[in-house]
Amino acid sequence: MQKVIQRTAAARKQAQKKLFRAQRREELVERSQGIRSRREFNKSIIANQKAARENRWEDWAKRDLAPKRDVGVLEFTYGTMDGAAMHPPPIPKHLRSKQILFAVADRVCIIRGRDVGKISDITQVNTESETVTLKDLNMADVTVPEWAKDGMGMKGDVMTQAMPVPMDNIRHVIALEDPDTQEVVDHIIEHAYAGKPYFERPSWSKLPRFTRYVSGLDIEIPWPKEEEPEIKDYDCDTSRYEVDIPSWTPTLESAPFPSSVLDEVRNKYSRFRTRHDPEFVREKVIEEYRREWLDSQSLLTPLGQFRQQRAAKSAAAKASKLDANGNVMMDSETDAFISQFMNMNMGKSVKSKQKSPKTKQTA
Repeated sequence: MQKVIQRTAAARKQAQKKLFRAQRREELVERSQGIRSRREFNKSIIANQKAARENRWEDWAKRDLAPKRDVGVLEFTYGTMDGAAMHPPPIPKHLRSKQILFAVADRVCIIRGRDVGKISDITQVNTESETVTLKDLNMADVTVPEWAKDGMGMKGDVMTQAMPVPMDNIRHVIALEDPDTQEVVDHIIEHAYAGKPYFERPSWSKLPRFTRYVSGLDIEIPWPKEEEPEIKDYDCDTSRYEVDIPSWTPTLESAPFPSSVLDEVRNKYSRFRTRHDPEFVREKVIEEYRREWLDSQSLLTPLGQFRQQRAAKSAAAKASKLDANGNVMMDSETDAFISQFMNMNMGKSVKSKQKSPKTKQTA
């Protein structure tokens, strides 16, 4: 049984190592793809800006002789942006912010770009690329591809859309009361942070659990209010009344399902299995005992068997001469010899005392 346990532990360890290597490989691939997509995105923007700059200088230098570029294929789409610019590449996971402090319907102010200083509401938040879309700001003409016209129900080739703005280019705008004039004035928040308390949001809410505060002043920045979506029930949906009715009562007298169903749920012969049937465990234990007994046995020749028997007899004879405390017991011959020897020594000592002369007493 110990081998089965060791085999399962080794299989689990190998699977964990394999999973770790796969995750590491996936992270490296995702990181390389992110770097490549970011490089291509920046390269396309720089190429468009460079081409526009060159065309502008050419138009300024040639003046009336400048070429007409809005012809042919670019007759209706000249000067527009590609639709890929609306979807910036995602930021790698290890470089993303831990807390996103912006939400839909927040009032923000643009601090960089052509619309610097303008205030608007957020209409969309992209946490992967850390960009937001603002209402009626950072607008641009985007080319609509042919395959998207039917789905969007459009006939033209150009559509005006709000382009994404990085979160580093916007700041919160909240209304605070001026302590001097007692008037409510909009303030641009330079820095904010996330903190406690953490709230339990409903399942349909898209707001994070933390609370936003103004750095330095510790003034709470309220989250925008959300409206609960209206959920319609259809004929295929299960009613709440049917869900609340208990349809099964557990009991200790019988199992909740037949034992054979468990083999259908998980692989019976999987190497990751940790719980086994009692019959299988008993069989493995008997095999271990049999293996231990076979290992203890050794192949002996007739001479070896004779020596083994003689050693066993000698050990039995020695054990018979020991008492309950493990001390050696003397036989009758040894006891008689010791008694005779002690009596002889005692007789000699008495005779020597009788023959010894008396000492004279001097006055």
